[in-house]
Amino acid sequence: MARGKKRGGSGNRGGSRGGSRKQQKDDDFEYRTDLIVKSDMQNERFSTYYKNQNIVPEDEWEAFLNALREHLPTTFRVAGSRQTANSLNSTIKDIHVPILSDVTFEDQKIPPPVQIPWYPDGLAWQFNVPKKVLRKSPEFKKFHSFLVFETEVGNISRQEAVSMLPPLFLDVEPHHKVMDMCAAPGSKTAQLLEALHAQDSVTSTSIPSGLLLANDSDHKRTHLLIHQSARLPSPALMVTNLDASIYPIIKIPAPPQADGVKRLQQLRFDRILCDVPCSGDGTMRKNMGIWKHWQPMDGNGLHSLQVRILQRAMKLLATNGRIVYSTCSLNPVENEAVIAEALRTNPEFHLVDVSSTLPELKRRPGMTTWRPCVDRDVNMSYDSFSAFSTSEDATSNTKLTEGHWPPQDVGRLNLPRCLRIYPHLQDSGGFFVAVLERRVVSAEEMSKARKREADELEEAPETKKPRLSNEDIGLEVVPAEEASGDIAEDPQPEGTQGSRRQKKGKEKEGAGGSFKEHPYTFLAPDDPILVNCMTRLALTTEFPAANVLVRNPEGDPVRSLYLANDLVKAIVENNDFSRIRLTAAGTKVFSKQEGGKASEAQFRVLGEGLPVVLPYVDPSTIITADLSTLKVLVQSYYPLCSSFHEPFKSVVEGRPVGSHVVRFLPETIEGVTLTHDLVLPIWKSNVSLTLMMDKKAKSALSLRLFGADITTAGRDAEQKKNAAPTSESGTPKIITEDEVMLVEE
Repeated sequence: MARGKKRGGSGNRGGSRGGSRKQQKDDDFEYRTDLIVKSDMQNERFSTYYKNQNIVPEDEWEAFLNALREHLPTTFRVAGSRQTANSLNSTIKDIHVPILSDVTFEDQKIPPPVQIPWYPDGLAWQFNVPKKVLRKSPEFKKFHSFLVFETEVGNISRQEAVSMLPPLFLDVEPHHKVMDMCAAPGSKTAQLLEALHAQDSVTSTSIPSGLLLANDSDHKRTHLLIHQSARLPSPALMVTNLDASIYPIIKIPAPPQADGVKRLQQLRFDRILCDVPCSGDGTMRKNMGIWKHWQPMDGNGLHSLQVRILQRAMKLLATNGRIVYSTCSLNPVENEAVIAEALRTNPEFHLVDVSSTLPELKRRPGMTTWRPCVDRDVNMSYDSFSAFSTSEDATSNTKLTEGHWPPQDVGRLNLPRCLRIYPHLQDSGGFFVAVLERRVVSAEEMSKARKREADELEEAPETKKPRLSNEDIGLEVVPAEEASGDIAEDPQPEGTQGSRRQKKGKEKEGAGGSFKEHPYTFLAPDDPILVNCMTRLALTTEFPAANVLVRNPEGDPVRSLYLANDLVKAIVENNDFSRIRLTAAGTKVFSKQEGGKASEAQFRVLGEGLPVVLPYVDPSTIITADLSTLKVLVQSYYPLCSSFHEPFKSVVEGRPVGSHVVRFLPETIEGVTLTHDLVLPIWKSNVSLTLMMDKKAKSALSLRLFGADITTAGRDAEQKKNAAPTSESGTPKIITEDEVMLVEE
């Protein structure tokens, strides 16, 4: 089986994505390259199918096939805020690369990590070393630990190089309304968030005016997506759990009119990413099990779903907006055939020429001719749908439609503007990308396109006619710019999300079943909880108090406060949260901290929320400290206030119990250098302090600054490792690469 197809659902991506960290570890183990011999890496159906498709020139076929049999290089992207990314990139270049430039393992010179030449600002890296080197070579231990902790806290994204491409071609700006239709597990979503926050200042994070709506049809995977995205906190983020192919209309207030009547209009997106479910044969270098199970019918079954997702994206896009469609499949039935079918029925869209974008990326143009298989025996006898539809094969394969073949007017669609990435071009996986934009078309062009579609439908054999959706029979969405009153109805009734795939007589959560998430409710700016929180945390009057929301059942005590931007607020207030299956909105910024016996409970600033809140913290209340103070806070869980040096000791002893913000200034002490301001939250009890970071984030910070994990958790782990049973060779067992790189695209 191809893993993408097995796991795929409307809104889920193919390839190697897993539903949980444990599942991801199991999958990585199952498909580990070093457990499969090269003789097993062959499949006659695969070779016959793609040779007949002429996806690469004949003289490149062997190079293409050999590249698929090689292990995939380790690639990762330096992620997070601009300041963090630049700092980490400097650490890699200035510290780790020099150390790794002179490593020999078993008499073999090991190349150091290199920057991927086409990725902007050199923030993506490729490291082509065997796994056994990472496991056994002491020279790699420090770099290995660095990757482990920075990946855990989200500053590094363990991501296949080609999967980094779609967000780059989407060209997102901070004011854009962006949708990621099939988002989990979230590596591309994180890239899109970074683009929304591209104009953040050096010392703080802004609140962008735009929106990123990330969606996935699998309920469990949406929570993995939330975990991934939370590493870059954003008030502009929303997560929904819906079938992408029938995604409902989202309503927002229309501009005020002279009569003063409040009206709603459809939210149109400026950018949409359709990274759709696919058969995933472009991931064969990583998912070696595909060699054994691949068969040519995998793509045929996914084609119609892929078309529906892309066509739904077209309905949701604003004029002059952009869609990026991508798969990790090599199959033209899942790629060019989908693009051709969508363009044929949507004349206001066209493919964008992106040949000058990322000039160092080696690519091949999209295909204009292909033949789908009609059975498992790689029968590719029919060069047109009309020839197939009158054959005996058509009676046994009713899933094939006219859209599986190239259209007669394929030349006008400019399919060579699509991008094909092959493994042998730059030592990567296989990938497909197409960039589409929506333009204004005349009524005459639209009328001709609809007439052509109706004629083709009438001429189609009865068994091949597609089932009409509500949109096809007249419930077309009214564009925002044309709406004069309330918007039109959705293309499907409320509450029927995924109903086409529901099991008979059985509800299925995430596919039309019950939705158990709590609603989001905005607090009034004068709410006592919010007022008290702002007072205790010394927030200025500029803080957007009207955009604070809570999420808890009515009557339950408030434990967390979230912050959203104006657009997210407008969506939450004008749409039923259960109808759009809202799983997350905004970012959590404050959490209730229970006080000691003599202290009342109060709210504290969360570490992940501090970048968003910092611009509104009264500067006079921020405590200044040095590196030696930071070292004490990192080393211990609860250092006593009296253990610190002056003047920090007197300042902190004079502060009340509660949440405070500390700014650590750049300096160099004993060979340790802090290159920029570092602002962190602390909690002061009666006699001690706590650095409000989770253990993994604290360990990552320790490794980054002090070159070792000096935290309590790190020291305990080191002691356990030294006391752990050894392998037969007598060396301690250490974590493997497969156990480390859990977040993999």
